[in-house]
Amino acid sequence: MPRILLIDDDEHLAAPLAAYFARFDFVLDSAPRPGEGLARLRAGAYDAAILDVMLPEMDGFALCREIRKESDIPVIMLTARGDVMDRVVGLELGADDYLPKPFEPRELVARLQTILRRQRAVVPPAGQRRVFQGLVIDIETREVERLGEKVELTGTEFELLALLAADPGKVFSRDDILNRLRGHEVDLYTRAVDIVVSRLRKKLEPLDCIKTLRNAGYALAVGKTGAP
Repeated sequence: MPRILLIDDDEHLAAPLAAYFARFDFVLDSAPRPGEGLARLRAGAYDAAILDVMLPEMDGFALCREIRKESDIPVIMLTARGDVMDRVVGLELGADDYLPKPFEPRELVARLQTILRRQRAVVPPAGQRRVFQGLVIDIETREVERLGEKVELTGTEFELLALLAADPGKVFSRDDILNRLRGHEVDLYTRAVDIVVSRLRKKLEPLDCIKTLRNAGYALAVGKTGAP
């Protein structure tokens, strides 16, 4: 049964949301403050975290940054302001998804189910290890090596790289990427794909293996050497 941690100082939100989550076989724990939330994440085996943007001690963006220093756990951010820039900043910091407040609990559950299902999925249809020039992608362990060094990727970054590696040279449009990785139609602007690609490119430097095809999309352009 998946365990989710909600970090939100709204005292009226946690209990009813936990009761609703239980209907879908989710266990929802809560922490009202970022410090307590970080301690719980370090001590407990959680499958995902939900962060409010407006928090005491530090805001949700700073909290997401701290989490990403230690973990690639899926993160969904909640924003009451509904500001596009809030969403962009959250995605740039490594959040996997966002949801404006007020939200429907069923939509939050659906997004969690999609993220967790995506994490369990094996993207390439055959083979667990993809080896390219300077780049190794292990689908089973979800590990990536760049020039012999391990690279820490978020869940979304890994899924994007695995998707591109499943068919090197094939151009995936932004809409293709959104639909393949999110698993359902979304109201997210295609700017989100550009953000994830930008983060991934930076982590894979000095390799220049993700190519942009203007008005078309993205492709993995790196020589394949075969599986060891």
